[in-house]
Amino acid sequence: MWQKYKIEIFYSEEDEGFIAIAPELPGCSAFGETPEEALKEIKTAIELWLEAARKEGREIPEPKKVAMKV
Repeated sequence: MWQKYKIEIFYSEEDEGFIAIAPELPGCSAFGETPEEALKEIKTAIELWLEAARKEGREIPEPKKVAMKV
């Protein structure tokens, strides 16, 4: 289900690596030494975030639809 959520990846000078976040899921983030590694890690983090929210009965935000420009 991670495919439906927006993912942002940026370089962090402080951490000397790439941070990936899922802005629609509060606190859901991951780190990687490369953008590809950060992407792989955030996919896992999103799945774990959703699993924990379901178990705890927390509300799961609906993915926002993003229009793509071509």
